[in-house]
Amino acid sequence: MPAPSKRSPDSVSDVVRWGAFSCVLVPFVLIMSGASVGGAAGAAAGLAAVTGACRALLRQSERTAARVRVREVGRHRDRAGHMGAAAHGGGRHCNRRTPVD
Repeated sequence: MPAPSKRSPDSVSDVVRWGAFSCVLVPFVLIMSGASVGGAAGAAAGLAAVTGACRALLRQSERTAARVRVREVGRHRDRAGHMGAAAHGGGRHCNRRTPVD
């Protein structure tokens, strides 16, 4: 039985690390295959720009998801897990008898 993988809790850092690795590897492979140094440098710059943009977008989505989770924690759920007015006990109750004055 294989041991469980130890995944990083910060998946954005993993993506950025792989992006940085490709920013180094791709130009190296391009130069080894006969491409010009200028072309390899342009490819590295383009990959760095895309990696930076992806990092910014991933961080923004993490912040948004964290805000949504904070809002959801404050909401009440009923026994069935439904949210809304029914979770607070609001609405009409037809099965209960009310006292008559």
